Amino acid sequence: MLRLTSENYKTEVEEAEIPVLIEFSSERCAPCRALATVLEALSSEYGDRCKFCKVEVDVQEGLTHQFDILRVPTLIYMQDGEIVQRISGLRSREEILEILNLD
Repeated sequence: MLRLTSENYKTEVEEAEIPVLIEFSSERCAPCRALATVLEALSSEYGDRCKFCKVEVDVQEGLTHQFDILRVPTLIYMQDGEIVQRISGLRSREEILEILNLD
């Protein structure tokens, strides 16, 4: 998974040629760690069809505020630089595949 920063956000997300899933998380959050495991596996499997990115909310405060992240984990699915869907909380592999239309 690609770690997003304020510096690489525009290139990696707004200019992406494939859909992007951004995970906003914290190292201190147990559900975030569980979700990260699922997303890492999906990234390996479907990385050619969707870009999987991660934002550490405690480090990337600018992006956290830009997306009004109030709780973690939060997933934001984007296509063509626009938010398609926003989901908070731990989700299963199947739910994520359905959101991304990859099943």
